[in-house]
Amino acid sequence: MKSNRGRDTQLELRVRRALHARGLRYRLQRKVPGSTRRTIDIAFPRQRVAVFIDGCFWHGCPVHYTAAKTNASFWADKVTRNRARDRETDGLLQEAGWISARFWEHETTEVIVERIVRLLGRPELEEASGR
Repeated sequence: MKSNRGRDTQLELRVRRALHARGLRYRLQRKVPGSTRRTIDIAFPRQRVAVFIDGCFWHGCPVHYTAAKTNASFWADKVTRNRARDRETDGLLQEAGWISARFWEHETTEVIVERIVRLLGRPELEEASGR
């Protein structure tokens, strides 16, 4: 499992490049308010928007998650704990006045970026995308 990246995944990098190309600036791996160990994948501190890009296996995607065949109970418990931690993190962010946006790794870069732009309330950037 060492080779599975916890940050800077290919999708994260593509999303960050697309956001930067639209002129959006963000912070990486910012601490979640009220937690010492959790971080936000892509943070927009001024707008208080936290973006997470979750892996389908690690976070139990309802579309693509398939249970591990070996050590199944361990992995099922792990995914359950991950999902509970995600909900708790979203709650901490909400208490601090942040909006939490979660995306699955199977979503396209374009869809993710469009939703982030809308969350940030930047309609001029939506029009600039040619959609």
